Amino acid sequence: MIEWLSMLLLIVGGAFYFAGTIGLLRFPDVYSRLHALAKADNLGLGCVLAGLALQADTWLAALKLLLIWPLALAASAGIGYAIARRADALGIRPWRREDE
Repeated sequence: MIEWLSMLLLIVGGAFYFAGTIGLLRFPDVYSRLHALAKADNLGLGCVLAGLALQADTWLAALKLLLIWPLALAASAGIGYAIARRADALGIRPWRREDE
């Protein structure tokens, strides 16, 4: 049963990574691209790490895997903020539809 749950988590994590990549390629501006990467990739990372933690040999290895996620969340938030702030400082405005 753990094997199947681990496989499901890894597949779901890969699907979130794929969705984040599609968002990165399809969204029109830096702000919406950051949103796609921050949301989808962080959730994908959580699912992948949970799936790998289920496969770990020891509790210590599983805990180390699960501690990667909050560190990546904090780094993603900081880097996303820095990129958005720099884009704003450069005068890059958020995308708006032409009919608005």
